[in-house]
Amino acid sequence: MNKYLAELIGTFWLVLGGCGSAVLAAAFPQLGIGFVGVSLAFGLTVLTMAYAIGHISGCHLNPAVSFGLWAGGRFDSKDLVPYIVAQTMGAIAAAAVLYMIASGKPDFVAGGFASNGFGDLSPGKYSMMSVLVCEVVLTAVFLFVIMGSTDSRAPAGFAPIAIGLCLTLIHLVSIPVSNTSVNPARSTGVALFASTGALSQLWLFWVAPIIGGILGAVAYKAVAGSQRA
Repeated sequence: MNKYLAELIGTFWLVLGGCGSAVLAAAFPQLGIGFVGVSLAFGLTVLTMAYAIGHISGCHLNPAVSFGLWAGGRFDSKDLVPYIVAQTMGAIAAAAVLYMIASGKPDFVAGGFASNGFGDLSPGKYSMMSVLVCEVVLTAVFLFVIMGSTDSRAPAGFAPIAIGLCLTLIHLVSIPVSNTSVNPARSTGVALFASTGALSQLWLFWVAPIIGGILGAVAYKAVAGSQRA
């Protein structure tokens, strides 16, 4: 159970830190951290947890990562469902805590609550196809970086930095498009508390990242050849 609990706690931190920065700090009067700050927050959550629990669970924190590593031959299929359940539970718990904090403000309105969406629910009003392509491609790149940086031939000890910076870059690119998911658990947690129609679009933020994760892992296997970690 240790690795499942580690995934729950790690995903809790990712959603509380990343989505919390978006809900509480992104547009704070005069001192708002904006898109750059939110992007860094997501990257830092992964970087810090990778060092904290990477040796326990591998620090997936994301069903798309678990699917990708499974497709890449780095993850046992028997752990796939328990990991996804733990990640989703952690994300929901974090969103609940964030809601309790945010609702303490007198003029609080949940609104989008850092949820993901397309069309009217996209920050830039991007179409469903634009969001689908964006989420698939960026998740694929994310898995490619994860697979490569954790390969036994890669410099030891630097994988969390590469992975955290990659997630930061992904957010810098895609916040205006989809509010950046690349993580079905993260999308699920906040969608449950949003006062928009985020739940009706949640399917895309499960399908696209998982497809992207599998594609990225398969692509890395093709590039890396038979020798791997």
